[in-house]
Amino acid sequence: MKTINIHEAKTHLSRLIEQAVEGEPFIIAKAGKPLVKVSALTSSANDQIRRTGFLAGAFTVPEDFDQMGEDDIADLFSGN
Repeated sequence: MKTINIHEAKTHLSRLIEQAVEGEPFIIAKAGKPLVKVSALTSSANDQIRRTGFLAGAFTVPEDFDQMGEDDIADLFSGN
């Protein structure tokens, strides 16, 4: 596994990431001391469950939703 210094990693990050995805992980070092290991993730996006929304299908909207509280709102605007 190759070791890259921070400056070189910043300069060639895209190329290094492509290599990591292809199975060539690398280590980023600062002043010769290893800091982090960069490697590809093993899970793919296809394995994840797609969710349309966290509340999708969890509730229903009443038919009179646009009229709920109509009298109370009218009283607030009329000063009652």
